[in-house]
Amino acid sequence: MWRVVLLLLVFALPVRAQGGFEAALPGLAGGFAQQAEAVERLGAIGDPRAVPILRALAEGRMQKRADGGLLIVEGGAVRDALTGAAAEAGEVVRINNRVRGALRGAFGRLQLLSPDPAERIAAAEGLFRSRSPENVSLLEDAVGRETDPAIRDRMTLALAASRLAAPEDVAKRQGIVVLGGTASAEARGLLLEARAANPALAAEIDAAVAAIDTRLQLKRVAETAFQGLSLGSILLLAALGLAVTFGVMGVINMAHGEMVMLGAYTTVLVQELCRGVPWLAPLSLPISVPAAFLVTAAVGVALERGLIRHLYGRPLETLLMTFGVGMILQQGVRLLFGAQNREVVSPSWMQGTLLLPGGIEVTQNRLWIILFSLVVLGLTVAAIRFSRFGLEMRAVVQNRRIAATMGIRTGRVDAMTFAFGSGIAGMAGVALSQIDNVSPNLGTGYIIDSFMVVVFGGVGSLAGTMIGALTLGVVNKMLEPWAGVVLAKIAVLVGIMLFIQRRPKGLFALKGRAAEQ
Repeated sequence: MWRVVLLLLVFALPVRAQGGFEAALPGLAGGFAQQAEAVERLGAIGDPRAVPILRALAEGRMQKRADGGLLIVEGGAVRDALTGAAAEAGEVVRINNRVRGALRGAFGRLQLLSPDPAERIAAAEGLFRSRSPENVSLLEDAVGRETDPAIRDRMTLALAASRLAAPEDVAKRQGIVVLGGTASAEARGLLLEARAANPALAAEIDAAVAAIDTRLQLKRVAETAFQGLSLGSILLLAALGLAVTFGVMGVINMAHGEMVMLGAYTTVLVQELCRGVPWLAPLSLPISVPAAFLVTAAVGVALERGLIRHLYGRPLETLLMTFGVGMILQQGVRLLFGAQNREVVSPSWMQGTLLLPGGIEVTQNRLWIILFSLVVLGLTVAAIRFSRFGLEMRAVVQNRRIAATMGIRTGRVDAMTFAFGSGIAGMAGVALSQIDNVSPNLGTGYIIDSFMVVVFGGVGSLAGTMIGALTLGVVNKMLEPWAGVVLAKIAVLVGIMLFIQRRPKGLFALKGRAAEQ
């Protein structure tokens, strides 16, 4: 007997749904109140045929005949909304804000079970804004079926908002608990809005708002720390080359910022050359890294062999000469490329935002720059520690005369060392081109910070350079919300000056004969 009843129910449900669907349609041609009621009924029925009809109503493509029948305009053709048959044009159906609000809720219900993830998350957003108790059962079913964690979280938030709008205190408490467990500013605003209408639940709402405030504060701290690490990684890339030329060779290279700028313009040229070859265009950025290294290394060799080698042991003259070279390089780039900013298009795998656990948003281009800076640091350490060039460079640094008597060509080592430091600066320019416009003044803003990093970390210490860069980056970003950008930089500069008074050789002092010279 029960099987017969079950079969009758199975066959009766589509008939009832169809009857409800067709019975709700005439209301769309009535007054605004009838339209809103009909839209809500269509959304509650859940018939997929209602989606194109409601979309036509929302977009102003719905018309009505004299007998109340509905028409839809598609591509210039007028068709019957129910049968799809061609028809004569009728009177345009107009809607008001109340109907538009009902449409948002109806679209949310109808799209909640769509196979398209974008439609499901849009539906969850719409139901969160409409937050009606009628959505509770529908959202509960949708949350149970959802497999995408991000969409499930949005659906859960919409479910909690709908429960908060329910008349029963039990449902409201369930919504308060769920909303209080998030780190959403939207949930916080919703709870504050509900507090005035629910004085009996004021204590629970206040506790939930306090919990959200704590999570939002932790989220802001985490995002600020990421921004600090991002700035620190940029400083690390800019200071690594300076740690080699200034820390190892003792040369104050004021043209180091222009080496960074040349690396950025090399990226611009490589991207323009690869743009004409479709299969090379996505690889333009990886190709730019060795290209920038070679270009700036060649400029570094020419600078060291042509000018700097005549000024060893004369730091003031070296400083003034490299400052002039930097001005010449800037003006040369202005003549070749113009003074306007040049933009480098980031590849698709560096674009967009990545959502980490806890709702922390990080930009992918800065995340890749952090990884790139660590890779460059590792390669620099490997080159200095495990290559013949690194062995000869360390020997010349420790005792130039003894190294020369052992057959090491000290002049050649000096040129290669300066080229190596300049090449690293060029790779820093490749990274900077992804977060800043390329201009002749690109490297000027980083030269002072790079010197501060090298001095703070310890002259000649790569470990000190890394720790100094990341520390200064994080401290700078932590101070900016309270002190502002300018005062934060001033505070960091004053802090470094006080630190150098206590430790003149920086965090990691160079040991051995080189430290005694």
